[in-house]
Amino acid sequence: MFVVDLTFDCYQDTTLEQAEQAINRLVNALRFNGQIIGEEFPTVLKDGYFITRVMCPTEDSMHPLNNSAFVKHSVEKLHGAGLLAPKVKVIGQDIHSNGADGCKEPSSYILYTTYVHTCSPLYCGDDFLPVPLFNIPAIANGDYKTLIKWQEDWQACDQIQINGATRCEFPALEEIASTQSDLYRRGKDITKRISFLTKKPVYYYLYRVGGVDKASELERKCPSCHGEWKLPEPWFGLFDFRCEPCGLVSNISWDFQ
Repeated sequence: MFVVDLTFDCYQDTTLEQAEQAINRLVNALRFNGQIIGEEFPTVLKDGYFITRVMCPTEDSMHPLNNSAFVKHSVEKLHGAGLLAPKVKVIGQDIHSNGADGCKEPSSYILYTTYVHTCSPLYCGDDFLPVPLFNIPAIANGDYKTLIKWQEDWQACDQIQINGATRCEFPALEEIASTQSDLYRRGKDITKRISFLTKKPVYYYLYRVGGVDKASELERKCPSCHGEWKLPEPWFGLFDFRCEPCGLVSNISWDFQ
């Protein structure tokens, strides 16, 4: 990912409240369009202009050709607050973050995230790198808000079950590990929508922890259709199971890795 500064110049008198609302509107639009990643976007006022620092999945994420209708509308709304469209300055590549998928035509996709990931939750099925969301058709209402909200909820449940410090641990684990959960239902609806739009298979990652022993884990059947889904070799060194009919991938329980 790339660290980018967005500079908003004032061309007429404005108030801090007006400027803040207009910048926040644009930042949210960019976030729900997958052009920027994360949840915290520090903004400073300096010598009559504003600077917002963001993280972008690619160096050209902020190119106008990637803008959704909501982003374009938010840019126009800046003028009403006395601000010009932002100047974009790429500071450099973040050495701690993942790269981005560069495949022109991925053969498949994987919906996968964890509480430590800040990148796109959609991965390429060829090189297992996160796919910038603006590289696929918009999922609903012109952007990817439903997908990003699903990711936020999945990561929140993952963080709770990893911490294991409250009675919420097991309900949270159920959400990310069960085919009967609301989070699973929402995620599968998203994978079906992406598959329809891209005409490519989209797999949903089902978290797995617990179990009796490694031997029984290796004999585990697909929890959706109860068919065989064990792979000869782990896919990307992570997924031990894959069910083509159900569009599911999973791992041997983390307790026996």
